[in-house]
Amino acid sequence: MMLEIILALILVVSIIVCWKLIQENRRLRSGKKSLSSKYGKMTEQFLPFLKEYPYNEQNFRFIGSPIDGVQFEDDKIVLVEFKTASSRLTEKQRRIKELVDKKKVEFKEVRIDQ
Repeated sequence: MMLEIILALILVVSIIVCWKLIQENRRLRSGKKSLSSKYGKMTEQFLPFLKEYPYNEQNFRFIGSPIDGVQFEDDKIVLVEFKTASSRLTEKQRRIKELVDKKKVEFKEVRIDQ
């Protein structure tokens, strides 16, 4: 009887320890993703200053989301999304690209009376 109680207690403690380890692992993975995302957003702001950037960096305006920024050239306006390695456009970014490709882009002046 005493052995069964000790074994049950060991089993309960083991389950609790495993549960806490799983929760900690999830928290660390989530934190790592968040840190990676913050690092990516921070570095995106500097990419127009790299020599590989094909436009004048002075004419780039960072937005951050859903696209990284807008490049204002004398003869065109370019929506810019920076990607590295095997990263891909999000669904929202693909939709934006599709709208631009279909020339469904407008300029709207909105006046606010004070």
